[in-house]
Amino acid sequence: MKRKIIVTSDGSHSLEVEEWGETYHSIHGAIQESNHVYIEQGLMKFIDQDEIKILEFGLGTGLNAFLTMANVVPKRKKLVYHTIEAFPLTESEYSVLTFPSLVSDFEEGEVLFKALHQASWDVEVDLHPQVKVQKLHATFETVAVQQAEFDLVYFDVFGYQFQPHLWSEAIFKTAYDSLKEGGMLVTYACRNPIKRNMKAAGFTIEIVAGPPGKREMLLAYKNRKLLFENH
Repeated sequence: MKRKIIVTSDGSHSLEVEEWGETYHSIHGAIQESNHVYIEQGLMKFIDQDEIKILEFGLGTGLNAFLTMANVVPKRKKLVYHTIEAFPLTESEYSVLTFPSLVSDFEEGEVLFKALHQASWDVEVDLHPQVKVQKLHATFETVAVQQAEFDLVYFDVFGYQFQPHLWSEAIFKTAYDSLKEGGMLVTYACRNPIKRNMKAAGFTIEIVAGPPGKREMLLAYKNRKLLFENH
């Protein structure tokens, strides 16, 4: 998978898969998109908890994990973050990404971003006194994840038009089963086949406004009523 570094509209980096012309993050702004989709629509619903457990489908550049730490660590919360990735970035790729310099109010950002990418695979690592990370080097079809363990799933995989098999009912069922009752999944996508597969896996879905450059995105709930009773 040949990739190149690009700069998006908000000045933050993304990668582009040259074969497809598909980018890891929105060309309208990588940080802007990740903040809107995963932080504002996902993480902030759980930010009052003392400990938040997140499962991510697609570590990619590590931006979602980094922004999550940037929001959790200063608030003295605990974070357990498991993330699945089949094609990890190389050191020559992640070492030039400038996300920490663009989130200037997170003092430990540079150290934690580097530590995230350098952490060993397939074991849980204490990245920080408040942060445990486990990077799973696996495909979504074969990965074994803990059941009823996570509050939140970040679903951040390549677009349906390029890899429709990653948006299957079976993979959404893996995500659904990993969630606690009252948990939720967030993703940037909103195509009809995706909505159908989410519903077939057991989710209740909600369409909300997307980030700049994208009209809509999806939230998917495992017992939506319980989530909003608890938060």
